[in-house]
Amino acid sequence: MPKPMSFKNFTTVEYRPGEDELTNYRVQKRRKTNGTGGPAEEAEAELEALNFSQRRARGRQMRKMKTRLKVGRKRQSKKAADLPRLKKRARKHAMNQVFKKLSKGKSRAEVPPARRQEIEKRLEKMKGRIDRIAVRNLPSIRKLDKERRSSSK
Repeated sequence: MPKPMSFKNFTTVEYRPGEDELTNYRVQKRRKTNGTGGPAEEAEAELEALNFSQRRARGRQMRKMKTRLKVGRKRQSKKAADLPRLKKRARKHAMNQVFKKLSKGKSRAEVPPARRQEIEKRLEKMKGRIDRIAVRNLPSIRKLDKERRSSSK
């Protein structure tokens, strides 16, 4: 449920005096949608699996945001990853390792959707094992991040 609108939402204020109109508009828009559940926030909040039509809708939504995501990725690639991001990457790496074991050496892309969903349900039950593998993988993930940044310079 979105927050109720306040008086601030109806006032026109230059957030950055001296900047052009477009910059001020974008800043204002970003501030308005910041905490009300934008597309990125919805993706993290939604934990349950998507059905086919939801997946197609999400694909269309992401296609619209393609350039925005590309700019953000490029900007972020120049920075060192912080600990929560490294942990997230390590966890993803661990999940992919366990997934490959369960799918007899096939990657997610090679497995049909129904089988993939079945394996993902089994992965949810293996949370403890995945977390242990992720902790073990953390140093190598950190090393990969360091190499990635040094090679791009």
